[in-house]
Amino acid sequence: VFHAAVLERQGRAVVLPAPPGSGKSTLTAALCQRGWRLLSDELALCDTHTGELVGLARPVNLKNESIALMKAFAPDARFTSVVPGTAKGTLALMAAPADSVARVTQRARPAWLVLPRYRAGSPAHLAPLDKAVAFIMLAEQSFNYDIHGVAGFEATAALIDRCDCHEFVYSSLDEAIAVFDHLSQTGAPA
Repeated sequence: VFHAAVLERQGRAVVLPAPPGSGKSTLTAALCQRGWRLLSDELALCDTHTGELVGLARPVNLKNESIALMKAFAPDARFTSVVPGTAKGTLALMAAPADSVARVTQRARPAWLVLPRYRAGSPAHLAPLDKAVAFIMLAEQSFNYDIHGVAGFEATAALIDRCDCHEFVYSSLDEAIAVFDHLSQTGAPA
């Protein structure tokens, strides 16, 4: 179990591991509103035997400015009431798209691991990420890597081996979606 979002398109999944405040959930919410199937916003479940990613299709957890941004970006999406004053600020949940919920039992094959980071004013940019760095970062974002011992190490290494690894900086959701759409269509960065 990794702290990461997972989305799928055309049979290939992108894993988005990132610490809180990176823009992961906002990016996830935007992608699942533009044709990517949501497997999870917070928990990437990897089957240690098959390497497949298992879906949850839970709501996307949005915080602070992301709530109004996503309400404007996806006016037809369903949101919970806004809850101000939590330890993480103002919170709201955006419902998973109906198609993601209907296909929750369909597993996905990992193809890309992308470390997202929102940076105000930055153009969308996808850059290669060294697989050793990706492995360490993914292991740090694991909830139970150490519990599985050798099997956890091997499953994490296998996931990294299957994926093209990238860092991604963005500020515009439309630009971000264009980059991810290009990635899904060609398999390569724009």
